[in-house]
Formats: sequence, structure tokens, C-alpha cells
Amino acid sequence: MSEGPKKDTFRKKLMEKQSEARVVRRIVLTVFIILIIAFSGIIGGGYLYIKSSLEPVDPSDQTAINVTIPIGSSVSNISSILEEHNIIKDDRVFKYYIKFRNESGFQAGDYKLNKSMTFQEIIKSLKKGKVMNEAAFQITIPEGRQLTEIASIIAKNTEFEVDDILATLTDKEFIDSMRAKYPDLLTNEIYQKEVSYALEGYLFPATYPYYTKEPTIEEVLEPMVKKTSEVVAKYIPELQEQDMSVHQFVTMASLIEEEATEKADREKISSVFYNRMKKEMPLQTDPTVLYALGEHKDRVLYADLEVDSPYNTYKNRGLPPGPIANAGEVSLIAALSPEDTDFLYFLATKEGEVIFTKTLAEHNEAKNKYITNN
Repeated sequence: MSEGPKKDTFRKKLMEKQSEARVVRRIVLTVFIILIIAFSGIIGGGYLYIKSSLEPVDPSDQTAINVTIPIGSSVSNISSILEEHNIIKDDRVFKYYIKFRNESGFQAGDYKLNKSMTFQEIIKSLKKGKVMNEAAFQITIPEGRQLTEIASIIAKNTEFEVDDILATLTDKEFIDSMRAKYPDLLTNEIYQKEVSYALEGYLFPATYPYYTKEPTIEEVLEPMVKKTSEVVAKYIPELQEQDMSVHQFVTMASLIEEEATEKADREKISSVFYNRMKKEMPLQTDPTVLYALGEHKDRVLYADLEVDSPYNTYKNRGLPPGPIANAGEVSLIAALSPEDTDFLYFLATKEGEVIFTKTLAEHNEAKNKYITNN
């Protein structure tokens, strides 16, 4: 073979090796960059996680949580107990924080802690043997109360006027702030034109402690919305399975709450409402008429049934535009799980018993027996 072809072959192989080397260098560089990015992501993610873990679980939640620290508890034990009670986000971060600051002298005992406490507040409390002062005051909201009634209850327990409380409850800026915090609870449906009060039915019946003597109106109201969100959240997966919105759920529960007596079987009342809707019958429930009238009275007159309102379920089929009161969890459960019955009517006796019937004739017979003749 002559020298010419040998040189060409050599140059060709050399160029191939140089090309392969460039490809290898590109691959190595790419892998190196990916590793740097991944490493930076891990470092950055770790920093953000630790930063978040050092912050209070919920700065706005001052609800007291009972926590017991047994005698002889180690720092690890205390950290685990605090995480179990959702007082801190990560027991390991809390444990290392204590060790880094060389904190000690924690006391065993029963504590009242809350999710708004910082690490230093928790540590200081555990050293003193108490977490916080007793509540400055508390407000109890019963079941079946309308927004205006709740405003009056709050006014009686605070320095606020009813009108100021109602102004906040109907203030779009406040409502929007609650929607931003609890989007799964407060949906666009609360802003329907026919809804009387956007937050009607969304202030949960419970006892609320307050640890500052003069909270703002917003600080008084938010725990009530938050509690509703926490209770309703448990049922959202089942609501989605049943293709039922949260607003419909809360609205149905409010009807059941208003119709039920202490002796009532709420699941049966729920079944009557659902059975009537399936047959496209109006619900014809008196509490919706009273809500439309804006009155509270023992007896609904025939003239009252003519009130022109989207809340009047004698004139309009289906659910009213929104809740007519707040509902307890028992009524919420009944709204989600009605009993399987053929009942289309019910009435409550003076003794609180609820009589369920399948036909109008049976209903009228029961009415004559338990209501008209008594």
C-alpha cells in the first residue's frame, strides 16, 4: 500500500477519535451540570424544609391542645409527643434545635399548647411547667343558628356591635380572604346572586376559646370558618364520589338541622328530602319559609307559604340557594348518608317525636292524629 492511502486512513481515524472525544466531553459536562443542579436542588429543598419546620404549624390557630409530658421523658420523647399533637412540624428539627441551643430543664406535666407557638415559646413553657394563660373568654355557638343570630351571640360576649360584626361577615374583602385560606370549603357557589349571606352555614357550632382580651372581629370569626373547613374536609372524597358540591352538602345539612328535634332520626329526614328531589317534588320544609320571611315563630301560616323568595321550598323545587343555618356534624353525616326508605313526608309531634309516612293520605292522617286533634 502506498504512503498516500495510509496517511488518509490515519487522518480519518484521528478525526473519528477527536469526534468521539468531543462527544465524551459533552456527555461528561452535561452529567456534571445535572449533578450540580440536582445537588443544588437538594440543598435548596433541604434549606426550605428546615426553614418551614422552624416556623409555627399555624400562626392563626390558638386553639388549646392538651399535651401530657410523662416523667422521665427524653428530648426525643418530648419532640415525638409534640409532633403527634401537631404542635410542631418535624420532631427531628425540634430535637436538633434544642441540642444546638443547649436547652434543658424540661418538666413533666399536663400542658395546654397551640399550633401558633414558636419553638422558643414551647421551650419556655415546658421549662416553667405551663404553656399559656387560661382563655381570656370563650364563645359558644349552638347548632342551628343563623348568621344574624351568631352575630348577636358574638356581640354579647365581646365589645363589638351586631352591625359591625354583620358588616365584617358580609364584607367581600373578608370573605375573599377566607376563600383564599379555605378554597375547598368556600367555593364560587357562595357568591350566587340569590344567596342571602355568603358565609351563612359556614360558622361551625362549637365552643371557641380566645387568649387575647381584645381580638379583632376577624380573629373572632376565622376560627369558626376554619373549624367548618376541618370538619367538612373529612367528607370531601365521598362528596366527589356522589358528585355533590360542598355548598350543596352544607345546604342540605342545614335543612336537616333545622327540621330535626332531639328525638329525630336525621338519616330518615335526609331520606325524605332526597326522595322528594328524585320525584321532582318540592321539599316543602317550613324552616326555609321562615328564613325567607326573616322571622322566628312557632307556627307557619298558609299565607306565609306564598312568600316570594328563592328560599321558599314550597314554591321552588330542589335545594334553596344556600344554607339557612349552621349544622352540627350529626346533620352533616345525615346529609351524606340518608337512610334507604320510601318516606316522602314527616311531621314532628308536640313531644318531639317525628312521624314518617309514604303517602299524602298517611301524612294527613298523622297530622289529624298528632297535630290537629291536640
